[in-house]
Amino acid sequence: MFDNTDDIHPLLANAPSSTEFKKLRKRIIRNVREAIDQYGMVAPEAREGKSGPVAKWMVALSGGKDSYTLLAVLYELKWRGLLPVELLAVNLDQGQPGFPATVLPAFLEKMQVPHRIEYQDTYSIVKDKVPQGRTYCALCSRLRRGNLYRIAREEGCSAVVLGHHRDDILETFFLNLFHGSRLATMPPKLVNEEGDLFVLRPLAHVAEEDCAKFATGMGYPIIPCDLCGSQDGLQRQQVKAMLDEWERRSPGRRQKMFRALSNSRPSHLLDPALFDFAGLALGTPGTIGE
Repeated sequence: MFDNTDDIHPLLANAPSSTEFKKLRKRIIRNVREAIDQYGMVAPEAREGKSGPVAKWMVALSGGKDSYTLLAVLYELKWRGLLPVELLAVNLDQGQPGFPATVLPAFLEKMQVPHRIEYQDTYSIVKDKVPQGRTYCALCSRLRRGNLYRIAREEGCSAVVLGHHRDDILETFFLNLFHGSRLATMPPKLVNEEGDLFVLRPLAHVAEEDCAKFATGMGYPIIPCDLCGSQDGLQRQQVKAMLDEWERRSPGRRQKMFRALSNSRPSHLLDPALFDFAGLALGTPGTIGE
């Protein structure tokens, strides 16, 4: 599959040739293709090669292992003729002290990736608005999301593509369960509140560990998030630690729990908005033993 490297995109050049890395790369590509197909991220007419305007996706690039993996895999699929979309990488420089502002522009230029670097000092806003001792994540995410939507509109993109992976989705489920009193998580595909942009998560089936191994193996210049990473006791960190312990005690548990998110049974939950319990009568088929 990876032997012919003629005209390969620079993002994928010089990939490790070990059997282990080739298996990793194939697995990630397979996972991403499954998510794109399962959740209809590409319009059917585009997938079938019918004529029409080519969709343009804005890939949010933070400089972390997940967004690098996302960008590379999307270009891999484009290179193989399996993703009929135009890609634009966008980095939002949020003004964090010490942020290496030259790393991503230099990398994207070298990799010949169309891109836009946007500077917006949301860091100062977050520091000013969030009380001492509280976490920054909610406000920081809201400000970042608003800017990304704006940029996507300015660039004529139909979708904002994010690097959230399987473990992010699972952790968000437990955060909502423990702290939000609801069964909800990050969906692989949604429409924003204004109704004019898709939000896509093609890494939905990809394990965080695989993203880390891929980005490290490719030697991408990782930029840590010091704004959030400098805070202790984040609820997400606590959930992650819990899942790590469960996985250590029972390998494969993460994947089983993740699969459960696409195997819900409303008649066996408690939400009358999803299932008509009041209208349930004796002899009603299809509810016992679902």
